[in-house]
Amino acid sequence: MPSRLDRIRALCLALPETVERETWGHPTFRVRDKIFASCGEEAATVGFKADPAEVDALLGDPRFERSAYVGRYGWLTMMLVEPIDWDEVDELIRSSYLQIAPRGLAARID
Repeated sequence: MPSRLDRIRALCLALPETVERETWGHPTFRVRDKIFASCGEEAATVGFKADPAEVDALLGDPRFERSAYVGRYGWLTMMLVEPIDWDEVDELIRSSYLQIAPRGLAARID
């Protein structure tokens, strides 16, 4: 069974022109050098830029909190509590990618 990090990595690296880079001691995932997702310690959390229309609803769920330092810019951290809904994680990562990626790359996403 793949680790949490392996699953997050697979979701992120499936998106066009994504690269993984360690930053601040943790894996981050970037498109054209802009971060769209990150993993916390032992992949117990995943950080992402939330769709502005969904921020309040997500923050109503105890698994989510504003990310340190960048929360005021719409970044949230999701605690990966078992059982993990990997479809939800994928949706949040894709949404973040679509906000960060250049339009031409974002248009290539289904």
